[in-house]
Amino acid sequence: MLKKLRFNFNLRLRLLTSYLLLLMVTIGVIASALIVLIGNRAAPPEPTYARLAALTQGLNYLDTIADIPSDRNLRFLQSQVRELLDAFAETRNVRVLNVRLSAEGPRVLYDSARHFRQGELVQLRGDNYRNEKLEHILARGSEQFFGSFLEQGGGEWLYGGVMFRPRSRQLSPAFEELWILAEPRPTVSLQETLAVFGAALAPPLLQAGLVGIAVAIVLAALISRTIATPLQRVAKAAKAMAGGDYSTQVPVSGAPELRWLAQSFNQMTAEVSAANIAQRDFLSNVSHDLKTPLTSIQGYAQAIVDGAAADSTEAAEIIYEEASRLNRMVVELTDLERLQAGKLSMKRDAIDLAQLTEAVSQSLQVVADTQRLSLEISQPAQPLPLVSGDGDRLAQVLMNLISNALKFTPAGGRVTVAVAEAGGGLQVVVRDTGIGIAQGDLPRVFERFYQVEKSRGPQRGTGLGLAIAQEIVEAHGGGITVESAGLGRGTSFSVWLPIAK
Repeated sequence: MLKKLRFNFNLRLRLLTSYLLLLMVTIGVIASALIVLIGNRAAPPEPTYARLAALTQGLNYLDTIADIPSDRNLRFLQSQVRELLDAFAETRNVRVLNVRLSAEGPRVLYDSARHFRQGELVQLRGDNYRNEKLEHILARGSEQFFGSFLEQGGGEWLYGGVMFRPRSRQLSPAFEELWILAEPRPTVSLQETLAVFGAALAPPLLQAGLVGIAVAIVLAALISRTIATPLQRVAKAAKAMAGGDYSTQVPVSGAPELRWLAQSFNQMTAEVSAANIAQRDFLSNVSHDLKTPLTSIQGYAQAIVDGAAADSTEAAEIIYEEASRLNRMVVELTDLERLQAGKLSMKRDAIDLAQLTEAVSQSLQVVADTQRLSLEISQPAQPLPLVSGDGDRLAQVLMNLISNALKFTPAGGRVTVAVAEAGGGLQVVVRDTGIGIAQGDLPRVFERFYQVEKSRGPQRGTGLGLAIAQEIVEAHGGGITVESAGLGRGTSFSVWLPIAK
């Protein structure tokens, strides 16, 4: 119980820590992004427009210039105007431009910064800003203008301008002339950004962080319960499995990942259980299969030594048969282990499977005749493609399947062997009318030492033939299956091999 509580506490603590860390990282990223975005953006133009509008009111001295007697030289008047404008620009720390509107566009007549040459075109972009105070001060017929323009190498400038109606035609030969005050477009400094962030954004972010922490605690409690319970079930089942209880199953529930974990664990339990049963059966079968011939050999050998054997030749033959059976068992076990380990080399030749099947069947025709069985070979009407493989090993597979069919078919029965194309390869089907196989035995017929026929005796096989046949077929990239409708209803073995490329 203490371990369970500790498990829950550790899991919830880790989930809570993960949520809090994720939340803090998210808030930090958002705050950093806001600082960067705010720090890199341009300041709003309205404060600059308002300042330029206030400075524009100081241009009333142009009216005084306009009252200069018209008999003075125009060049003299222009020079006086520019001197006054230069002084105005220097004292107000602002840039002054005089722009005339023409068919080609606005042309600069005067620039206090001397960046634009006289007569050079400038691209003025207008804005909808209007200053009410300036509107009341301007003389009738005058208009106010606000906007921005770009200067090569000088960045973006904001301007506020007025179109005056001059009283003297000598001062301005055309009505459409703009007097503009301009300042560089300001940007928000990092200090201002931090000030804005601290004053406006920090409290909401802090509040959001507190709310996120509360939500994280609640979610950690809920999610830890949904995660911890299935994990505890798996841990408990694993402990029971380690104790030898292979029947333990975990309920499949929860999130998809937890369901997948439970399904995988149940599948593992089933496979381990099957492997454990197979291991017990293997040990039981191999011990019996070794003990029976050894006991027979020892008994007949002792009878010969004691002189108690009625026919010493017959006793020697039995000893020889049992020793041969033991030798076959050892050889087959060695081959099976090497096949499963992939260490048994196989030749790769082009094999006519139909011809190989006919040859193996004909070699067993004598056995079929002796047991009064009908052995039928079904040959295809058209030549079949070749397969790539080891002819000796494939003959071993066919020999095992046909021999078993003859062995477990009573007299008067029938065994048929057919070869045909199927599924992009060739299929050999060995079907008999013999004793059949129970449904419970079908999944285990390819296990080592597993024998459906439980009778004991010198003629009993080693129980390794089908296991070796399966390994050989799979080593060729094929497959082998078995079907039976039940006891007394015959059996059908199918071997599929891919066509040689």
